[in-house]
Amino acid sequence: MPDPAGGGVGLRWGVEPMCAVLAEHGIKISPSTYYEWVAKKPTRQQLRDAEVTQLILSVRAANKLNVRLGSRKMWIKLRGQGHEVARCTVERLYRTHAWEGARYGSRHVTTRSDETHDRRPDLVDRDFAPPAPNRLWVADFTYVPTWTGMVYVAFVIDAFARRIIGWRAARSMKTALVLDALEHAFFTRGQEGVTDLTGLVSHSDAGSQYTSVAFTTRLVEAGVDPSVGSVGDAYDNALAETTVGSF
Repeated sequence: MPDPAGGGVGLRWGVEPMCAVLAEHGIKISPSTYYEWVAKKPTRQQLRDAEVTQLILSVRAANKLNVRLGSRKMWIKLRGQGHEVARCTVERLYRTHAWEGARYGSRHVTTRSDETHDRRPDLVDRDFAPPAPNRLWVADFTYVPTWTGMVYVAFVIDAFARRIIGWRAARSMKTALVLDALEHAFFTRGQEGVTDLTGLVSHSDAGSQYTSVAFTTRLVEAGVDPSVGSVGDAYDNALAETTVGSF
């Protein structure tokens, strides 16, 4: 929320009514919490983090090779430039901003096509600008490394508003993962009063999860037209990949 003194949303609608609306949607924020947040000054650590972040960004921008530096080599480089910064600080900021150095070895692959599946045609042809909601959904999933192993997160996005309307996380990238995300999308629209999805196209890449009989059947049962992008095309599901990349 903007600062009420700045003439933004908080001033126009009032903090108390907005907090009441959020509470109706399960998000409980008291007005006093908001005002405390507005008046809060950054801590010494936050100021230092911002300073070190700018140093890292400067080094990364100076040379394309520097973008590939991991946290340890970045720390060494900053120290070599005369900056007194702790290695743990650099490592923490790398995690916060999801920065990574160059990786060697095999890359983690999520899209594996299955030639035995009946792949539906591409009904989108890279046109990700539908004229209204519920005309085009795009789906994809990604992986997130954690301390306890890899976690996979699937998304369903309405292309009209670029809104994530369904998602699910799991420890394996099986068909159940993308099916659960799809069911979440159906539930979201159902809660909004949308029960007829006739004319909707659901687009995805050619991963085996999305070309599976179970996933395709569920779409057809809901009156949704399945669409699958071409194999080896970097732009066949560009909108979903952009959203996943932001995540």
